[in-house]
Order: sequence, then structure tokens, then C-alpha cells
Amino acid sequence: MNTNLKFSIIIPAFNEASGIVQLLESIERLGYCKQSEVIIVDDGSTDDTTLIAAKFPVRIIKHETNKGYGASLKTGIRKSTGDKVITMDSDGQHDPYYLEKAFALLEEYDMVIGERGADSFHVKNRKRGKKLIRMIGEYLVEQKLPDFNSGFRGFDRNLILSMLHIMPNGFSFSTTSTLAFLKEGYSIGTFPIKVEERNGRPSNVRFIKDGTKTLLLLFRIIMLFNPLKVFFPASIFITILGLGWGIHGFFVFDRFSNSAIILMTLGMFLFFFGLIADQIALLNRKKE
Repeated sequence: MNTNLKFSIIIPAFNEASGIVQLLESIERLGYCKQSEVIIVDDGSTDDTTLIAAKFPVRIIKHETNKGYGASLKTGIRKSTGDKVITMDSDGQHDPYYLEKAFALLEEYDMVIGERGADSFHVKNRKRGKKLIRMIGEYLVEQKLPDFNSGFRGFDRNLILSMLHIMPNGFSFSTTSTLAFLKEGYSIGTFPIKVEERNGRPSNVRFIKDGTKTLLLLFRIIMLFNPLKVFFPASIFITILGLGWGIHGFFVFDRFSNSAIILMTLGMFLFFFGLIADQIALLNRKKE
């Protein structure tokens, strides 16, 4: 590890009093509390998360109210002082043993992601949503995605700071950051990790509630990263459909129907809406 670089480890926590102890014990035992800056962002916990974290040599930042996973990461990144930042979950799923590999890769790549292997713990009812997001994401950025929503990842701090304005406050921070780095052409390195089942309280993710959020996320990433990839095919399809319907009406009923004209006009409008949306998306992604 390059001793000239300073690393910050950011751990968001919400009501993780029963799960965070093991993680912090491991981090301290491996010496990272001395080698790096360890930041715990307590996202409005109502239990003893802050009191337990305070027993360790870490920096604690507390939200007065629960703002969300992404908001906690944004707070930690803004308050960090390292050249590189690593994010980890506080529920014991991520093993600090892999930090050394992440540190090493961050000297070479702009972003690094801990890719979960087949032997890692997975929540079964999230697989379909993740598969759909992966399909849409790969279509938009036109390349294969790494483990796009793994919470164990690292960034060049200056680069992720320049993108915080487009990052969501919710659970989709990981997905959005992956797509943003790929879309902007930054390098991404991966390393294999094994994720364990979470400790402590049950997960906050719920099938119906977060299934709706997943659909909204799909629309969001489409409009943010490549809206023309959706608007253009839709406009071509509707225009051809209208033209075909009009030609059919001309030969069968001796007239070009109004419905065909409406469809062709809609196709034209969709194309121009796509152009406008693409320019707005480009401005939104522009570095601050």
C-alpha cells in the first residue's frame, strides 16, 4: 500500500447496535484504525449504535434524522480527508480482510468494486429486480456491468465528490455510482469477496416497497445516463407503425387515416423529446 496516500473508510449505520461491534473489532484488530481514517455515519439511529461505535478509535458523524443510505455515504465522503475512500456495510456482511486488496487496486483504478461470488449470501427475492436493472444498465452504457450494487467499493475521492450532486439519497447510490463512472469513461477494477448473512436486525428492504423503488430507479437511470437509447427506438417504432397503418388505410379505404398521422407525429415528437432529454442529462452529469 502506498504510504503517501491517505485512505478513508466510510461505514453508514442505522440501528446497527447488535451488528456493528464485530465489524469494528475486526477493523481495529487489523490495524486500520491507525493506518486509515475510519468514519461511522450514524443515520439517525434510535438504538445504541453511536454509543457502541464511540468505544472504538473511529470518527463518528451523526444525522439527527434518518436520511437514507446514499445520504449517509455522501455525508461521509464530504467529511472525509483521504485521497481515496472505501465504503462498507455496517451489518457484518463485509469482511475487513478484503480492505488491503481494495487499497492496492485504488492506486491503479478510479473505482474498485468487491464482486460477490456464488458462495456469497444473497436475498432471493431481490434477484429478479437486480437482473432487470443489469439488463437496462448494460443497454444504456453498452458494456458489461460489474457487481453494480455491491456496497463494498472504493473511489478516488475527488472524482466521486464531483458526482455527488447526481447521487440519490437512497439505497441506489451503489448502482448510480457504477453507471456514472462507466458512462464517464473512468476505470473500474474488481476483486472477489464473500459476503455473509447480515448480523443484528432484519434488512430494511421490503419486496413491494422496494420493488416500486426499483422501477423508479430504472426510469431514473434511463433519463440520467442515456435517454436517447430509449426515445429513439420508440420514435422509430411508432413512426413506422403510423406509416404502415396509413399505407394500409390508403389502399383499403382510399384515405390516409387521421390516426396514422397522429402516430407519425407522436413518433417525431418522441425523437425531439429524446434529443432534449439527452442534452439535459448531459448537463446534469456535468462536474460541479
